[in-house]
Amino acid sequence: MTEEELLVKAAEERAAIVNKYDRGRENAEQIDPWEDPGFEIYHATDRYGFIHDKRLPSIQRIEIRDKELENSRLKKWSKMLHPNSTKVWDKDMKSGKLKKRLYKGVPDAVRGEVWSRLLHIKKTKEEQIGKYEEMRKLARLWSPDLRQIDLDVNRTYRDHLMFRERYGLKQQALFHVLGAYSVYNSEIGYCQGMSQIAALLLMYLNEEDAFWGLSNLMADPKWAMHGFFIPGFPKLLRFQQQHDKIFAKFLPKLKKHFDRQNIDAGLYTLKWFFQCFLDRVPFSLAIRLWDIYLFEGENLLLTMSYGLLKLHRRSLSRMGMEEIVEFLQIHLSQNFGYSDNVVIENVEKCMEELRRAKLDQNSKQIPASELAQNPFGAFVTPSIDVSIGRRRAEFSDEERVARAAVVARMELQVSCPVRNRAFNQFDQLIHITCISVEVPTTRFLSVYR
Repeated sequence: MTEEELLVKAAEERAAIVNKYDRGRENAEQIDPWEDPGFEIYHATDRYGFIHDKRLPSIQRIEIRDKELENSRLKKWSKMLHPNSTKVWDKDMKSGKLKKRLYKGVPDAVRGEVWSRLLHIKKTKEEQIGKYEEMRKLARLWSPDLRQIDLDVNRTYRDHLMFRERYGLKQQALFHVLGAYSVYNSEIGYCQGMSQIAALLLMYLNEEDAFWGLSNLMADPKWAMHGFFIPGFPKLLRFQQQHDKIFAKFLPKLKKHFDRQNIDAGLYTLKWFFQCFLDRVPFSLAIRLWDIYLFEGENLLLTMSYGLLKLHRRSLSRMGMEEIVEFLQIHLSQNFGYSDNVVIENVEKCMEELRRAKLDQNSKQIPASELAQNPFGAFVTPSIDVSIGRRRAEFSDEERVARAAVVARMELQVSCPVRNRAFNQFDQLIHITCISVEVPTTRFLSVYR
């Protein structure tokens, strides 16, 4: 096919995908069964909207007590979050009262408003009036990532009521948020790890607020997630190095055990850092970690990484390689072994430990290479190669650095009989790695296999 024919085909494919979301669920011509799994709502939906295959355990006394505490705190939070009480919020922020309340737990009923304030969404929207709608429209016409976004929308939180229905309202919102961001940030485009972050925001925020929340997470120095998703993953590599320093200093025996088992940080920290522990700890704990992440910033990532290993150090020290990887990637997401309150108390203590040892992260020291180099929202029409998905012939310098780092890690595992299973984590990079407008995923990820 000629380039012109390929461009026409790509435009037609985008238009067909957009049309499905415009028509929505009620007007969809046909939804394949695999795209729209059946519901199992009765006695199997938890308080956060997740559907479980089997009957949930009966509510324990401790859960009842926690709900009662949450309800008692709701009045205080509601007073602090009253639309006319911004002075109260600012005062509590400065005095430390907000931090104390946040570590005790944010009532789920007000979590959306709390996150909105911590992410400064109102201020950003006032500064960017009309920009989201502009990006949304441009994405429909030009985003080269819509096909991948469409596939990932239906893979994201399929066990959650909000995202279960194909072309349902929340799937539509997720599609629009990710599409708009893919043209808003030209250096990243779309990355598959962003779909779960955007979906999490959509559980508590409306569509435009979720977009600006995602944008601020990427761009604000407090979180600076941009550096995790750009080609070469500079922030991921920096955080893994810092994690190893903390690990060796505070848990030297366990670190030596991991080294003997050829367990590298690259095997278990990917979702810890890319998505702030989503899918690696139970959801009830994950959202409390996100509360702290939005308040404290990137320090939470390294603190929880250290705190998690500290809590489970005895169990981990008795495991082999395969058991360790399965424990950290799968088991803890199903049963963390400690109550959420105990984990959060441990996080607070570990954060103070790292501060005293001067091993915490300082957002003022972010390397320039991890920050955006191009202005956001300055749309440039994609090149022909990008529009039709043509692969580049050569790797970029960033790709070569990332490739060398991963290959070096893999070489350490060559003699390990469970290497293939352990390195399944790298196969999962497809879910958290960039599909930027310059680096097609299939091209970039081939270096990991």
